[in-house]
Amino acid sequence: MTLFERVKKLAGKNKMTIAELERKLEMGSNTLYKWKKQKPSIDKVQKVADYFNVSVDFLLGRTDEKKLPEQDIDTIAAHHDGEEWTEEELEEIERFKEFVRLKRKQQE
Repeated sequence: MTLFERVKKLAGKNKMTIAELERKLEMGSNTLYKWKKQKPSIDKVQKVADYFNVSVDFLLGRTDEKKLPEQDIDTIAAHHDGEEWTEEELEEIERFKEFVRLKRKQQE
């Protein structure tokens, strides 16, 4: 499946046309259709990926997984410039993780 086909399929799942997607992303008319024959800029591909909450690799057909493997927030939190997390901050991270999970389920 090509980049354009993946974008079109995502748009269809979200009940929108390519033209509507271009307007929402403030892209010029037929920008996405040009992706059938021209390589897009990475910033535009990233913009579409962010809009649909998928990875750039998914759009490019490098993986069939819509998302990159979920990173463990605790692992990310460990890289906080050597600072220790308070108990309240760790609880907030846990609430955020649950929020992200619920948001993802709603979009699927």
